[in-house]
Amino acid sequence: MAALSAKTIQNAFLAQHHPRTRHGTRYPSDFCSLNTRSMHSFQECRLTVADSSAKWLNTTSTLWTSFNKQAGISCNAAQGGTVVSSSEKVEFLKLQNGSDIRGVAVAGVEGEPVNLTEPATEAIAAAFSAWLLNRKKADGLRRLRISVGHDSRISAHKLQNAVTHGITSAGHDIVQFGLASTPAMFNSTLTEDERSHLPVDGAIMITASHLPYNRNGFKFFTSDGGLNKADIKDILERASKIYEESAHGNLKEQEEASRGVVANVDYMSIYASDLVQAVRKSAGDKEKPLEGLHIIVDAGNGAGGFFVDKVLKPLGAVTTGSQFLEPDGLFPNHIPNPEDKTAMKSITQAVLDNKADLGIIFDTDVDRSAAVDSSGRELNRNRLIALMAAIVLEEHPGTTVVTDSVTSDGLTVFIENKLGGKHHRFKRGYKNVIDEAIRLNSIGEESHLAMETSGHGALKENHWLDDGAYLMVKLLNKLAAARTLGSSIGSKVLTDLVEGLEEAAVSVEIRLKIDQNHSDLKGGSFRDYGESVLRHLENAISKDPNLHIAPKNYEGVRVSGYGGWFLLRLSLHDPVLPLNIEAPSKDDAIKLGLAVLAAVNEFSALDVTALNKFVQQ
Repeated sequence: MAALSAKTIQNAFLAQHHPRTRHGTRYPSDFCSLNTRSMHSFQECRLTVADSSAKWLNTTSTLWTSFNKQAGISCNAAQGGTVVSSSEKVEFLKLQNGSDIRGVAVAGVEGEPVNLTEPATEAIAAAFSAWLLNRKKADGLRRLRISVGHDSRISAHKLQNAVTHGITSAGHDIVQFGLASTPAMFNSTLTEDERSHLPVDGAIMITASHLPYNRNGFKFFTSDGGLNKADIKDILERASKIYEESAHGNLKEQEEASRGVVANVDYMSIYASDLVQAVRKSAGDKEKPLEGLHIIVDAGNGAGGFFVDKVLKPLGAVTTGSQFLEPDGLFPNHIPNPEDKTAMKSITQAVLDNKADLGIIFDTDVDRSAAVDSSGRELNRNRLIALMAAIVLEEHPGTTVVTDSVTSDGLTVFIENKLGGKHHRFKRGYKNVIDEAIRLNSIGEESHLAMETSGHGALKENHWLDDGAYLMVKLLNKLAAARTLGSSIGSKVLTDLVEGLEEAAVSVEIRLKIDQNHSDLKGGSFRDYGESVLRHLENAISKDPNLHIAPKNYEGVRVSGYGGWFLLRLSLHDPVLPLNIEAPSKDDAIKLGLAVLAAVNEFSALDVTALNKFVQQ
């Protein structure tokens, strides 16, 4: 199938969203690019597009340039030399990953064919435009303004071009940010700055978080926040229709409306400036409240390198020893993931080697983060939740902290007994956690923090956005406040806040895979099979006097016993039953593992090899 032409996309878009053509409505058919720091109006240039073979917009990308380099004014009229084509059928619904879209964008990994192609991306972008118009209850004549940004992945540039082509061919305007963070994309729907063409009606972030280099995907935002699963399904169904109708030539030819306009904006400078002002405000408007503090950043070659030059340095911090700040989509040093042991070891070693007061690590698109104190103690997972809970409960005494299902019993004791708050343990999935906090507020139960052990954390004060940079700003606020008082204790002010958090000596996650081809499934789904395993486990545990099922639980089967606990649940997306075990000793952990093994052993489609290995140690 040839790349979708401008007319094809527009016709498909109009056929879905509005039955009438745009008679009498003509918009400027110009593409433009500008740096809003030096220009306040569009610089326009002509781009000729042949209906039979759409050429890609060759945009200026900040993918391989540092954030402090000014792009200047550029006119993006150059046409690409290739026409993307595909003969493969795209199964759009299989691209859904909860509230995101993810797929394989780069060939080269055996057994992983490319399914996130440029033509598919064009259709998805056009479908988002149609969905957004419908969401805003506007007719087909309404012209939208949509921002697009990307992380450091090697497929980012070509997908940005495809998104741009899909949106502008549907008659809407694009504001390109280039290298950006996911939280910044959401903020662009809220920022009021007409010179920078803000706020936008919707935003698209091109990212696949910490997944391997060959993957990529999309996150979508409106001013109400990120989209939910139903929204993503709607968009993919629309995209499939656009893609299929264009492939089979079923669309009635209509008058081609003009294309949208494109602007390049250095939005990360605007976003970072807001973070800087937040820290200064917390320190009584002191210009350099972090002066004298040594804080280093590990960006993992993702999009988080901006935090050094655009946040920490303006606040006066020493940043020598910061590492992997340059974007590189092959991630040559370590996976940019605060949950990854190698990544955490890397930032920890950097803190110790440089005798830094604090280390900060981000994931690829900066919606997750973690920290390391001056002694090399990791502040991630339960510790980071405890630290954020301590900060938030100082500001909002008694508030409810919502977390995912795998947080520890020790965290519950810490939040409720030491901090005087309430711990509401919910389901896995950052969107589930955030939506639950929003729901609690809607029924009168005050909640100001929603956080997952993966490092996703959202605050009510920040529009419930899971923003890794904003979480770190909350830590910087504490450091700045202590510095203002003349304190020279460095990150001890942070570690003191989590003093008393009980932590298990043993903490493991074991994944029990379901063989979908096993005869036991009898043609049924892995989800049904997994649910039957959980029901059987719950029944078996109820007969064991040493084990106690949690009275209030929202996901899987959670059980306490032998001084610890375990949780067996069904994965959100995969044919897997993850088993989390925490206990005060290895012997106690093995006892919990044996209890699970005895209950699930009869399910022959369940691979218990890893659990057998654990209990035999």
